[in-house]
Amino acid sequence: MDVRVTGRGPSEPFLGARDLFATEYDLDLPVVVKIRENPDERTMAGHYDDRHELIVSRRAATSAMARELALHEFAHMARYEEAHPSHRQSTEEALFLALAGRSVERRKLSHCYQIANHMKDIYADDITLDIGPTEKLVAFMESSLARALADSPPSAPGGWQRRTDAADPEITAVNAAFALALLERHGAIEDGHRLYDLAAAAAADAPDVSLSRFKQHFRSLGADPDESEYRKALVDVTREYAVGRERAAD
Repeated sequence: MDVRVTGRGPSEPFLGARDLFATEYDLDLPVVVKIRENPDERTMAGHYDDRHELIVSRRAATSAMARELALHEFAHMARYEEAHPSHRQSTEEALFLALAGRSVERRKLSHCYQIANHMKDIYADDITLDIGPTEKLVAFMESSLARALADSPPSAPGGWQRRTDAADPEITAVNAAFALALLERHGAIEDGHRLYDLAAAAAADAPDVSLSRFKQHFRSLGADPDESEYRKALVDVTREYAVGRERAAD
């Protein structure tokens, strides 16, 4: 497995992730890691005929999660190379099928793309959690959910204005369901963990989102779906989030 790191930043996390990944998996194409000072996103992966590219911010490359982040991205590349439906299915096509003829708020449409990414992440992390330690991931998810809850706007007479996607209570509840589903799927979390309390708080802030149902959506994804099965799963979860369970069944 060929990994080349360019830019101002450490190569060790990416080479360490390569060595760990290569104990169980491999990539046919080489990986070019480009460390940038201020990319548009913290990480951005691209797939080409002759290589995979991973653009990473220098802040992410020097963080305590750098190796785990690289391992996660290598897993996405593996899913892409094996033509797994989660990584080859058009998100736009699935959203069109799910939402055709329905009026959807722009913020909810944006969240639907995030939910589709969660489904991709489930399949990538089926690989990463198979080969890597889980303690850092559990702690990362706990701190991320706690931060999102702290950023949520307070209740106020006459309602409140959502400030950012991260602070939106509805997508925060879905994110909590994703975190629990992923960790439970791999037996990486114990009963009574603080993450359950945080998830319950997120659910209480978003009464129109069923934490248990979204957790079941993510947790029950089949390991090896065909294209039709995966498309249906993505359409179902998208429709439930965007228009509600009862209206989605109409």
